[in-house]
Amino acid sequence: GYDIVDSNGKAIGKVTSGTMSPSLKKGIGLGYVAPVFSDYGSKIHIQIRKNKVPATVVKLPFYKG
Repeated sequence: GYDIVDSNGKAIGKVTSGTMSPSLKKGIGLGYVAPVFSDYGSKIHIQIRKNKVPATVVKLPFYKG
């Protein structure tokens, strides 16, 4: 999976799965991060090729239909 990185680009975890959500109209994913970055609301980034895509740690379930 893709690396999860902090704002400086340092690896802090790995994406385990991800996809585009038609309901939310944005990308969603699951992964593991270092405990210091696991608080809800933590701002992290997903390193996708040469791009750092912003992401936020949220509580599950993140969508109630």
